[in-house]
Amino acid sequence: MRILISDTSCLIDLRKASLLEAFVRLRYDLVIPDVLLEQELVNFSTVDKELLQKELRVVSLPGEGVIGVQSVNRDYPALTLNDCFAFVIAEQTPNCILMTGDRRLRDLASSSGIEVHGILWGIDEMYNARSATVSQLYSALLLFKADSTVRLPAKDLNIWIERYESLLKKMP
Repeated sequence: MRILISDTSCLIDLRKASLLEAFVRLRYDLVIPDVLLEQELVNFSTVDKELLQKELRVVSLPGEGVIGVQSVNRDYPALTLNDCFAFVIAEQTPNCILMTGDRRLRDLASSSGIEVHGILWGIDEMYNARSATVSQLYSALLLFKADSTVRLPAKDLNIWIERYESLLKKMP
């Protein structure tokens, strides 16, 4: 089973769209850095936190890993410290996937040879795995479009909305 390391922006967006449960049912070993769970997901409900703690593997970095995080943060100051934690864990995990909504983190991961995807890829994964219905996914995409805090490329988001609207129309 492949390891999927997620940053918090994707988890936050999935929670907004009520897709956390569908996401954790995907056939990946889901990993999140411990600092992300502790610092950035504080506003999650108790139920959502318990779901994540049950389904995600929370990973801590040893001392040399934290030194690596500091080095990445120094070299790429536009990244948040928590993004640097996600990157270092991905960098140390062979054949993993990094899921992030941050363009700068995506660029760094990609240039470092790490497979990287975003929330729209996650939508397709949930569709392919049948862990969420077409209606749920379409509603999530519309919610993403209406929510100014969800930062997705408008062109790509519109393509996904059209695709899932078309799938919805084909449903009996």
